[in-house]
Amino acid sequence: MRQRNSGKSEEVHAVQRIDLRGYKKDLRDFYKNIRKTMPLEEKTKADAQIARRFCSLYQYKRAKTLLCYVSTPIEVDTLGIIRQAWQDGKQVAVPRCVDDTRRMEFFLIRSMEDLERRTFGVLEPVPERCRQLRDFRKSICIVPALAYDQDGFRLGYGGGYYDRFLSSYPGVKVGIVYHSCIRSRLPRGRFDVPVHLIVTQRYLRSVSQKPCSGSRPGPKPDAPAAKHLENRERKK
Repeated sequence: MRQRNSGKSEEVHAVQRIDLRGYKKDLRDFYKNIRKTMPLEEKTKADAQIARRFCSLYQYKRAKTLLCYVSTPIEVDTLGIIRQAWQDGKQVAVPRCVDDTRRMEFFLIRSMEDLERRTFGVLEPVPERCRQLRDFRKSICIVPALAYDQDGFRLGYGGGYYDRFLSSYPGVKVGIVYHSCIRSRLPRGRFDVPVHLIVTQRYLRSVSQKPCSGSRPGPKPDAPAAKHLENRERKK
């Protein structure tokens, strides 16, 4: 009996010794590489499919305001979604990081001219041109991530801005992501907030339900990710 307990204890200590920060960094590198090496034609097609699925959501259609980041080249394109929201008569609010903090504020923009390049080279609203959004009722939020798992938890960029915002955000949270950046489970903490819905180019998933597109989600990408991390460990 003592030997069995000792074995379990050693296993627990082994788990505790895992360098979670290093593991997340390797995961980020892995999924960034997937995106950077995606052929342009494939990316463009996937972006359009994801945008169509997102804009077909009834949660989007009934929302008055869209909260959305401005995408970088390796992310699912959000510029088309933003323009579609304007065409649909919705308000669009974009985040701006607050200097010297890990907080962000959302400002309503009326055109791309209301943006300037700031934190991490991302386009953010110019406060002098925009009105800050303070009422988040009847809104829907697109949440950025490098990867999502099937429970709606995400692998972010490590800044913690969205973690803080989502902890008090009352609206519907949606993750848009390439299918190759979905895995069965990601590292998570007790303060992490999952999204309600995940949209890929292949399917729409409610985190509490099976994919609801009629098409199968295909093989999980955990195996290549695990192999990549294993190879990195061997090289160290």
